[in-house]
Amino acid sequence: MPTLTHPLVVLGSSSPYRAELLSRLAIPFNIDVPAIDETARPGETPPVTALRLAVAKARAVAERWPGALVIGSDQVATLDGAQIGKPGSHAKALQQLQTMRGRCVMFHTALCLWDGRLSDPAQAAQTANVLTAVTFRNLPDSELEAYLRIEQPYDCAGSAKNEGLGIAILEKIESDDPTALTGLPLIALTTMLRHAGVSFFSRRD
Repeated sequence: MPTLTHPLVVLGSSSPYRAELLSRLAIPFNIDVPAIDETARPGETPPVTALRLAVAKARAVAERWPGALVIGSDQVATLDGAQIGKPGSHAKALQQLQTMRGRCVMFHTALCLWDGRLSDPAQAAQTANVLTAVTFRNLPDSELEAYLRIEQPYDCAGSAKNEGLGIAILEKIESDDPTALTGLPLIALTTMLRHAGVSFFSRRD
């Protein structure tokens, strides 16, 4: 049976959306959920928070998988520089969407690929931070309420589940990587994996 030649890959995330995205690359991978504090530090800017957490997730999981390539990712949404987190409830999600309608929200999606084969932490981590500008439609409360009841995106930053019905509440998405908004920038990731020796098209029997 044909297989891809590559080192062991581990996704350090509990997100089913990231797992679905990674599965598109047709490489086998394991999933291990990191247990870290995701609270932003005082005075920390959103892109710095996202990148720090992506590295922390990858490094924490790498400690349990010696020699593996571990993927960590984190996303922070901001409006006028203020962070917008995961709503966690219907009421908070509605409040988020009401605040964001007709406006442009910036999504900072940070990525880290930790190479457990390298002993120097400074060389082990490849990192990237992909910026996505999302303009929300100016919709009435009735439509926002209906969207939330159908999609229930309470675990998504900014309540924008763009891989589902959430695409209907968006007016425009601007990014160098179309998968970044969903939580795992595949263009940046495939570049990192290539640098780490992963082959996507070379198969052997």
